[in-house]
Amino acid sequence: MTSDTVSRLGSSVIQHGPCNDRVYLMKLAVEDTDAIIPAIEALADLYGYSKLFAKVPASAKDRFCAAGYRVEAHVPGMFSGVEDGWFLARYPDLSRADPGDAALLTADLLRSAKPRPEPCGNGSVVEEADQKDADALARLYADVFETYPFPIHEPAWLRETMEDGIRYFVARAGDRVVAASSAEVDVSGKNAEMSDFATHPEYRGMGLCPALLAVMEEKMRCSGIRTTYTIARAAFYPVNITFARAGYQFGGTLVNNTNICGSFESMNVWYRSLDGEK
Repeated sequence: MTSDTVSRLGSSVIQHGPCNDRVYLMKLAVEDTDAIIPAIEALADLYGYSKLFAKVPASAKDRFCAAGYRVEAHVPGMFSGVEDGWFLARYPDLSRADPGDAALLTADLLRSAKPRPEPCGNGSVVEEADQKDADALARLYADVFETYPFPIHEPAWLRETMEDGIRYFVARAGDRVVAASSAEVDVSGKNAEMSDFATHPEYRGMGLCPALLAVMEEKMRCSGIRTTYTIARAAFYPVNITFARAGYQFGGTLVNNTNICGSFESMNVWYRSLDGEK
């Protein structure tokens, strides 16, 4: 399993590489706003990437749109519960901009996401993970994902990201980690990306993802997070439906965005405001 490089460009955080064949502006530093577009464009030109992808606050949106980027998703109140967040893209290779059947898939799953009782996790225990869980987490992720945009199959990388503030959660059946997820917390922006959901095939259909999400939301709420969101595989209904049934709103589709499970897939953005919730 290969993955791309996460690094700094100025004071901003980017990911780029041949696995996802893109530059992803993960976190824009305000002081980089004027310089970041030519910088990521130069990087894309150097390596011949077919997509440039940026997650930016509303204050930077018009600059990107003027440079030829298009809106793919929108999260109201993403930054500190006040400023909207925008997911923007530009395609040097126009063939990658073809969404295929992503819109049809999304419309179908929205019809499928009518509320209904979820299984309760079949007696599994859900809790926040720590450093000692890294090996078991890595094994689970390697079993579930053939490819992934980040090296979650490497215990050392998981431990490093734990130290950097990513919070992992696990569902255990006895001593075995059978499902997992993570919350990538933006402390200054008071938002968190609910990500990396995986369930061992033997334990699917038991409501473990909803159980994980409920625990994660409570932890985020207690930590002062105001907005949570996810980027979910458009073609994988269970995770999308989990978020829809949990009260998340659909924010848009990122076209052919991520190399996951062996091929490029479009991803759906879902979001929820935690303001005023108990």
